[in-house]
Amino acid sequence: MKPFVLLVGRDIRLSLRQGGAVVLAVAFFVLAIILFPLGVGPELEILRRISAGVVWVAALLAALLSLDRLFQADYEDGSLDLLTLGPLPLELLVVAKCTAHWITTGLPLIIAAPILALLLNMEIAGLLTLVGAMALGTPTLSLIGAIGAGLTVGIRRGGVLLTILVLPLYIPILIFGVAAIDGSISGLGARPHLLILGGLFLGSLALTPWATAAALRLNLN
Repeated sequence: MKPFVLLVGRDIRLSLRQGGAVVLAVAFFVLAIILFPLGVGPELEILRRISAGVVWVAALLAALLSLDRLFQADYEDGSLDLLTLGPLPLELLVVAKCTAHWITTGLPLIIAAPILALLLNMEIAGLLTLVGAMALGTPTLSLIGAIGAGLTVGIRRGGVLLTILVLPLYIPILIFGVAAIDGSISGLGARPHLLILGGLFLGSLALTPWATAAALRLNLN
């Protein structure tokens, strides 16, 4: 596991050193949520009804912003070729990069989400569920997004293609993430939706590294 941990640490250090992608994702998340009350109006009841959907849509789009650099930077400077020749299997390399992506992008979104949800008048009962749902959903966003990043690596201006490929696959996470919060607020319970999000995460963890590794081998050969 030492090469795995070293690779995760390397990617985190590079992301923090560059800073642009991390700051951009969090800034977009914050600004998108702040702008909604200005566009919809100050009616608290309307904001309460749409709060769960707004937070999840903003988080989904923020996660997309940094996906195109998941493998692209290493591909451009030749590091990806060296990493594939290293002791770490390509599938574990994908998991390591997704872990680093989640720590630098998904984790800040989870921390900021409850505070921003209060600005949208979300009920207190939904805040804990929001954190739990995003803790299950954001890693899945990184894992699924890695497939699109692997398919588009080496393609100039592949960000648009990446969005088209990945966005439809994000829809189930969006649906069950919002449904979990709404169920918690309405008293119907969030457990079934959280279990589905957990199943999506485990399924993605089992399948997406193989699919992403196959896409990378196709582009590197």
